[in-house]
Amino acid sequence: MAVEVVMPKLGNEIESCVIVAWRKQAGDTVAKGEPVCEIETDKATFEVESPAAGVLLKVFFKEGDDVPVRATIAVIGQPGEDVSGFAPEAAKPESAPKIQVLKVRDGSLEFPLSESVGGTGVSPRARHAAETAGVDPSVVAGSGPGGRVIERDVRDELSGREPLTPAARDLLAAPRVGTGIGGRVLGADIPEAGGTFPVPDLKLLGPSKEIAVKGVRKAIASRLLHSARTTAQVTLHATADASALRTARARLKTEAATYGITINDLVMHATMRVLPKFPALNAFFLGERILQFEHVHLGVAVQTPRGLMAPVVRRADALSLIELSAEAKRVRQACLDGTATPQELTGATFTMTNLGPQGIEFFTPLLNPPEVAILGVGTIVVRPVEGRGGLRLVPHLGLSLTFDHQALDGHDAAVFLEAIGEAVARVDAGGSHG
Repeated sequence: MAVEVVMPKLGNEIESCVIVAWRKQAGDTVAKGEPVCEIETDKATFEVESPAAGVLLKVFFKEGDDVPVRATIAVIGQPGEDVSGFAPEAAKPESAPKIQVLKVRDGSLEFPLSESVGGTGVSPRARHAAETAGVDPSVVAGSGPGGRVIERDVRDELSGREPLTPAARDLLAAPRVGTGIGGRVLGADIPEAGGTFPVPDLKLLGPSKEIAVKGVRKAIASRLLHSARTTAQVTLHATADASALRTARARLKTEAATYGITINDLVMHATMRVLPKFPALNAFFLGERILQFEHVHLGVAVQTPRGLMAPVVRRADALSLIELSAEAKRVRQACLDGTATPQELTGATFTMTNLGPQGIEFFTPLLNPPEVAILGVGTIVVRPVEGRGGLRLVPHLGLSLTFDHQALDGHDAAVFLEAIGEAVARVDAGGSHG
């Protein structure tokens, strides 16, 4: 009996994945649990395993295709079996829930598909959008697999409602044919209010190289645009006396156990000592409610060949300097190697990012919703400071705090940033790494 291979659902915010490479081709024999293809999200690369032993009878997508989650991507069975009914456009709902086995490079994970493949329902993002707009999702026509209501369906429903003017409705209207599979209209096919950017005559500009925005780049672009549009972001800048940082770093380099601890590690550790005292910053803003967390799950931004990622250090507030430094290095390296697991890439309650090595003093880091704050660390610059003995040169560290003004007031954010600066100025390597 033929068995379908399904594009796995890897998280509430992921609606599609890119097929990076097929490990098996149509006609190849496969064993149960053997990888048949490699897929990519904005967070990591995964291997999709065969759910059964047999022959790979049919592959429905090619490498590079951006495929909706829970769509049938291939069929495994015995030679001669009819697989025409498994084509994605002909997929039918099934009553029994499925388990999609996903092989992450350091082990296998099983993701239960609570809804049958192709079954109807409402995605979490669509439900949130509907609740925010006061729309009953049960009356929205779904365009997802099997009629599932997804976020763009809610936007389509709202675009046809008053008090939009006819001009505004035209701007938000979906085209008749989209760029998705079989002409499906994707979110990217719907122009935003205000129109699109005018493009000049490309012939006048000479040779150019076209790069498709897909996979990780597309997901990052979508996430950052969503962040900027759905939050009231404000950034505060400050400096902190970095004399103690430099002294502590020099002292740590003299010991083998602490030689690899960096300036950034010291700043992270100082921040983790302060943040639990300011629970409003270690929180999620969820529209109608705010969740404040007892422990800090720290996202550490890292630039990889695949794009920007933010792996998570769990309970960072409970770690010593040595432990925090080691765990941050471990999750960063997992991102660089492409072995980070979904659990290591989600669930941060506060994020830190450092552009100091690139010589940046201050910048405006973007929030990673629903987090309400992100701290940017800049480079150390020597500045003149006037004191009793006259002017003296003091090294200062640049700090940039972006916060969601919906969740907290500017005064509270400023007091927190001030406390971070004071903690950095008091860093003591002698007792901070036990």
